Amino acid sequence: MYGGYYYYDYSWIILIPAMLFTFITQARITSAYKTYSQVRNSTGITGADAARRMMDANGLSGVAINILNGGNSLTNFYDPKTKSLNLSREVYGSNSVSSVCIACHEVGHAIQDATHYAPLAFRNGIVPVVNLTQMVSWPMIFFGLILSATSPYGSLMFLIGVGCFLFVILFHLVTLPVEFNASNRALEQMRVLGMCNEDDYIGSRTVLRAAAMTYVAALATAVASLLRILLIAGRRR
Repeated sequence: MYGGYYYYDYSWIILIPAMLFTFITQARITSAYKTYSQVRNSTGITGADAARRMMDANGLSGVAINILNGGNSLTNFYDPKTKSLNLSREVYGSNSVSSVCIACHEVGHAIQDATHYAPLAFRNGIVPVVNLTQMVSWPMIFFGLILSATSPYGSLMFLIGVGCFLFVILFHLVTLPVEFNASNRALEQMRVLGMCNEDDYIGSRTVLRAAAMTYVAALATAVASLLRILLIAGRRR
């Protein structure tokens, strides 16, 4: 309360555009996946078949394909540590347009790893640092703001917290070229290897673009959160 009046923090308004963008992107990927999970790929191949064909064509015959137990159909990933492709049960066994393009997208990451794609190597390299900074950044920012009014160490703690959070933003930023490149590789290979017709290609592009925008939304949310914190800190000076 200031001067007898309650103070209301309007800084949260900064988050509204990012929150709306996140909601829209989540709705788009859900809609796109649901739509094209009900459309059969013209070749009739499953996600696992497509992944195996794409990996074999790119010299990755030794990469294993595992079925994930639990999680949802959008939980799929390539693990650079074990050199394995991990697909949800639905993506693995379904012959839908969605399953094939998602499986091929994950193979795109496997190809990036095999060819030492620089953004992927950089992102993988900073993961341990990001895991740590993500854990400590917000507590340091929060307590730094509280203590800054009474101690210079509070301001230092706040600045360190902000610095830690910048690593998180950097991770989101470098994720964008990694994800977009994997999608582009998938779409190109699906055509080159004859795993789709034009309708399949359009549907696949719709699904993968919608998925990629979720990473843009994550970056936007992180940046908006940081701007809000800086605005709050500026008001306290």
